[in-house]
Amino acid sequence: MGYRYETTRDDYGDLASGAVLRSAPGFPAFPVRLASEVFQHALDVRGGTDPAVLWDPCCGSGYLLTVLGILHRRSIARLLASDIDADAALTLAAANVGLLAEGGLAARAAELTERARRFDKPGYAEAAAAAGRLSRRLEAAGGPLPYAVRQADVFDPTALASAVGGSEPDLVVTDVPYGEQTEWTGGHAGRGLHGMLTAVASVLRPAAVIAVIVRGRRVPPIGAARPRRKLRVGTRAAALFVAADLNDAGPAHP
Repeated sequence: MGYRYETTRDDYGDLASGAVLRSAPGFPAFPVRLASEVFQHALDVRGGTDPAVLWDPCCGSGYLLTVLGILHRRSIARLLASDIDADAALTLAAANVGLLAEGGLAARAAELTERARRFDKPGYAEAAAAAGRLSRRLEAAGGPLPYAVRQADVFDPTALASAVGGSEPDLVVTDVPYGEQTEWTGGHAGRGLHGMLTAVASVLRPAAVIAVIVRGRRVPPIGAARPRRKLRVGTRAAALFVAADLNDAGPAHP
């Protein structure tokens, strides 16, 4: 299927990875238009009008969460980022989602302006202007966004429960590793997508919605669980599950 919500191709240049939002080798960005589309589908499946507590349990650089926080501030109450990599990934994620804190984007604009002055590079000045625009957009949509960044193995329900803490996410959007620039890590990585989704679902309320995105034509079957909605755009596919359905899907084989 094509796009239902993001039906026009907008200019997302201000959200380019490596400009205002930070990047690093081994941490791929994600198509902004597709991120917005999947999030809006997930909101629709969840239902209701309350802002979501949004969690990415494979957050990597935090790019996906940060983009969604900027684009959909009115629909989000809080962000939660977690990853097994406490060093490179979570350091980068904290820098990116931290842009949504009080003064975060303004500070980034000032930093980029200083770099433009020091190195006489127009690219820094353009990024500083983009940070200013994003700051004004965030402020107009509700202002700073609360967030937490925590370490957790996505296959370990005990670690995930600790990471979630009192956040009580009701929406999960995550782009899982697919073996090109990123791959599964940790002692239970052999459990794959099935193990990851059932572990995540086990720490959520039954009605929470999990949107998982993979490279390929479709998301593989997860036991007996049936997606509430499926999407495919370009080289990526997404499936949206309700946590209660995944809890009934049966365990993954180790």
